[in-house]
Amino acid sequence: MDTATSADGTVIAYERWGEGPLVVVVGGAFNDRRTWAELAQALADEGFTAVSYDRRGRGDSGDTEPYAVEREIEDLTAVIRSVGGEPGGAEPAACLHGVSSGAALALQAAAHGAPVRALSGLEPPYGVEGGPPEDPDYLPTLVRLREQGRNADIVEFFMSGIGLPPEAISGARQSPIWDGMVALAPTLVYDTQCLGDVEHLVPVDLLSQLRVPALFVSSNASPEWLQRAAQECAAAAPDGTHRAFEGEFHSIATNVLAPVLAEFYRGAAQS
Repeated sequence: MDTATSADGTVIAYERWGEGPLVVVVGGAFNDRRTWAELAQALADEGFTAVSYDRRGRGDSGDTEPYAVEREIEDLTAVIRSVGGEPGGAEPAACLHGVSSGAALALQAAAHGAPVRALSGLEPPYGVEGGPPEDPDYLPTLVRLREQGRNADIVEFFMSGIGLPPEAISGARQSPIWDGMVALAPTLVYDTQCLGDVEHLVPVDLLSQLRVPALFVSSNASPEWLQRAAQECAAAAPDGTHRAFEGEFHSIATNVLAPVLAEFYRGAAQS
């Protein structure tokens, strides 16, 4: 494990694999750096320096208050700079791959001046026509439950909000991943804030500001609204592409995804 120090003094933990151009994986809800170790290792095998990190409040990273999306952009920038510069002493820059709400954070970082050379994202959960209705009380409820220390209730509230039936939530409580989800539950507040306004609509204006190539990917086994969100993000980016794959719910197998990302990043480096 290595660490970087963010602008506000928060220590951010990360792991790295391989040698070559830098790729940083930005996890989403209930993710820490270990969640995407397999993908990072696969990208390292493709000839990249691949990094997976603990976003603030997760794993071995700190969590300095007050939270703001800008602080997470600073965290990511600190990780990029900590891993190292380019040959010849140039400013370090990275390709970013964001997963779900991590794709929203990666987009925020790329659009607001972080040292990014290319952006890819898996199904950022923005609101689109036909998607689940947005609850204006969703974020305030998360904040209230967090303040009360009701982490298990946060997980249940989140799971019911994405449409899981009570029996599925009850089953999750008995699963070996439940304790890990409860530990990370307070960071759902951060994931939600990364999505932007109350309705969490596809941020067309933000996407239009991108000055780097962008690839948005989706799984044909995901809900249609998530697939459509990826499509709409690609359409709104000046140099955006969408690709759909055979996959599972909100995920694509590493052996399928890693070669595609590697090809995209190589092309971005040459453009």
